[in-house]
Amino acid sequence: STGPAIKGTFNNFMSEFIGTFTLVFAVFFLVSGEGLGSLSALPVGLLVVGIGLSLGGTTGYAINPARDLGPRIFHALAPMKNKRDSNWNYSWIPVVGPIAGAVAAGLLYILVSGYLIV
Repeated sequence: STGPAIKGTFNNFMSEFIGTFTLVFAVFFLVSGEGLGSLSALPVGLLVVGIGLSLGGTTGYAINPARDLGPRIFHALAPMKNKRDSNWNYSWIPVVGPIAGAVAAGLLYILVSGYLIV
């Protein structure tokens, strides 16, 4: 699971929101219309690296709720000696932040492009 290096609820939430918003908005434009075909994976991968380098220091950049929630649940259930807390007080940020960012990116994409991706 991810954890904040710099603790601040609002800043951590916005980091997850902005990272996911940027990723989803860019992916929508890459896959719409003609796009780049099979080369679309390259800019998406580079974008994930860029998001990690720019926003990853504060929260560990989940940018996907499954990236944080799955390991956090496993950590909570796994029988390990001297294990630390699973930090459930923070767990809502890497889940709600990316979902809110993805929804906002989708709504802005519809507003800007004028059509839905089907």
